[in-house]
Amino acid sequence: MTPTRIYLLRHGQVEGFQDKRYNGQADVQLTAQGLEEYASLRARLADKPLRAIYTSDLSRCHTGAHLLAQTHGLSPVATAKLRELHIGEWEGMTWKEIQERFPKQWQARLDDIVNYRVPGGENLVDLAARVRPMIRRIVSEHTGQEVVVVGHGGVNRVLLLDAIGAPLGRLFHIEQNFGCLNIIDYYPDGIGVVKLLNG
Repeated sequence: MTPTRIYLLRHGQVEGFQDKRYNGQADVQLTAQGLEEYASLRARLADKPLRAIYTSDLSRCHTGAHLLAQTHGLSPVATAKLRELHIGEWEGMTWKEIQERFPKQWQARLDDIVNYRVPGGENLVDLAARVRPMIRRIVSEHTGQEVVVVGHGGVNRVLLLDAIGAPLGRLFHIEQNFGCLNIIDYYPDGIGVVKLLNG
């Protein structure tokens, strides 16, 4: 059985990364290093027989997807389904600011990372309900092919947990560095095998 191979990327480094900030669906810009990380990914994937590139429609992903696509003569497919977790009222705030302004809510989220929903935002159940069908659609439309998906830290962790059958509560047991590469092989029986993690 020939699997469908997904090269799952996290976007490159973004402005303000050093502040431990919840960007969520805010459209933050890449740093110079973030662009260099995409250049490195482009070199790593240059000889792969890619058939499609899917990306979050936020610019930190979409910009990199276009850089990768140039090597393969592809046009990236951008979708809001692959956007990062919407963190509601906390978007754009640093962890320190949230802890100072919303200490009880911060603790409530720590106590129930899966189900707690920041006002105006999503929880992990919502995120999973958005991204899991999207990856299934991509796999079904590209059976036996190799495809790039450019996503975010939260999005990627959900997909990786899903592939190994781990619960959402283990989200932060997986690291996703800026500009990292993961590889997941999806077999026709629906089984996902993680071949590379945070590479």
